[in-house]
Order: sequence, then C-alpha cells, then structure tokens
Amino acid sequence: MTEGNSSNSHEKSWLHRIADAFSGEPHTREDLVQILRASHEKKLIDADALEIIEGALNVSDQQVREIMIPRSKMVLINEVSELQELLSVVIESGHSRFPVIGESTDDPKGILLAKDLLLLLREDQASEDFSVDRFTRPVAIIPESKRLNVLLREFREQRYHMAIVVDEYGSVSGLVTIEDILEEIVGEIEDETDEDEDQLIRPLQEGRFSVAALTPIEEFNEYFDTGLTDDEFDTIGGVIVHTFGRLPEVGESTELNNFCFTIIEGDNRQVKRLEARRLNQSSSSQSKHTE
Repeated sequence: MTEGNSSNSHEKSWLHRIADAFSGEPHTREDLVQILRASHEKKLIDADALEIIEGALNVSDQQVREIMIPRSKMVLINEVSELQELLSVVIESGHSRFPVIGESTDDPKGILLAKDLLLLLREDQASEDFSVDRFTRPVAIIPESKRLNVLLREFREQRYHMAIVVDEYGSVSGLVTIEDILEEIVGEIEDETDEDEDQLIRPLQEGRFSVAALTPIEEFNEYFDTGLTDDEFDTIGGVIVHTFGRLPEVGESTELNNFCFTIIEGDNRQVKRLEARRLNQSSSSQSKHTE
C-alpha cells in the first residue's frame, strides 16, 4: 500500500470512528475512550480535557474503599476534648474538618469545622464553658462499597464535604472528602498546606518537630546537631522501626539518643511521619517504648 493510500485509509478509519460516536448506537466504554484518545491525537481536545473525561469515566467504576483516607491516618477529635487540646490539633494538622468521636473511633459523633471555632474569638471566657458538642455537626456515614459517582452526587445535592466510611461490620475504616473524589477526576489538588507536607522536617509547637520517616539520617543529624549512626540504616524511619523491633502503630513512642519519637502517620506497611521531641536528660543510646 502506498503512503497516500495508507493516509486515506487512516483518515477513513478516523471518520468512521467519529461517525460511530454520534450515531446513537450503543458503545462499550473502551470504544468511547479510544475515540477520545483519537480526538486528542487529532487535536480536537487537549490533554487536560482528555484526562478529566477519562477521570470522570473511571470514577463511576470505583468504590469508596479505593480512595478513602484509612483509619490510621484520620485526625480525630474526642467529644470531651478541652479547648486548648482541640486548638493544638487544628493548628498542627492544618485540616479544615475533623471527625468527632466518642469513647472510641468506632463511635463517630459528627464533624467539627475549624472555621466554627472562630466564634470563640468574639466571646469572653470561651474556654470556661467550652464544649465540643456545641460545635459538632452531623456527618454522613457510608459503606466502603459505595460508588464514587453516587457519592459525588450526594456530596453536591446534600452540600456536605466529608463522610465517615464503615466496613461491613459497622466499624470505622476511614473517611472520604469531596476533594478526594475530585482529585480522581482532575488530578492532585494542592493547597497551602501541601508544601509543608513535603518538607522532611518542620517545627511544630513547644519544641516538637514533624519528621518524615524517609528523612536521611545525615540530614536529621545536621538539622538537630546529633550523632545517630547511619551504618545500618539510611533513614530515621529505618532506625525507629529497628528500635521497636517491629512495625509500630500510630501513637506509639520510643526514646532514643535524647529524643522521644512518636509515630503520627503510618499504615500496615510502613511508618510515614514521626514527631520528634528533644528530652531534657543527657544523651543516651538506650531506648524504651510506650503506647
């Protein structure tokens, strides 16, 4: 076949595909995706539009369990929290919405919006009669199997932005936000706090620091002027996991070389972020664990 015939054949095939797309006949999703990609190749739609359309198509096939923030990463507020404790959580996390729980994580009471706490700035003696219940709003509770396109529609219709996810036994397994779904469609949405999340080491309050588990030991030593050895491990996370002798859970702490390390982010596969607090006692290579 000559080059001209090949070109004509390709053009004919393209025209047939476009005609099929608007023929009203039923098509498989794969057929539609192929037509969209061909449209991009012909510069009928740009790359961003193609990505958004494909993302929207994929959302209808996904379930909440595939994108939810797992239970281990949830930043929670207890319904009996004191005001100062609550404000510390809000400031350090940088989140705008928080699940409120009762006696356990499996006892969700509602959701608290950080902006609602601004009302306290106008009130005298706000901390004396403070109650989390006063600021707790209702929260949607949904199953892990809920489809994302259905949930997105409910988010829009009912005008809420966060839902608590439960498993088949009714136990809380995570949470999902409208932003999580939109990111499946349009890609990662970064805000002002995302830059901070990318920092390996960042200061918190009262002499505490948030440290990424992947922080090289050499960089940790330089930042804190310490002398942790990197003979066996390259990262601070590797040292801490070795100190525990197992994969620690969120909330567990260990003391090492005049520092108290607390696991603040992780899952069932790895530690992701630590809180480091320098101890007042003299430096020691001994360690001990607490929960």
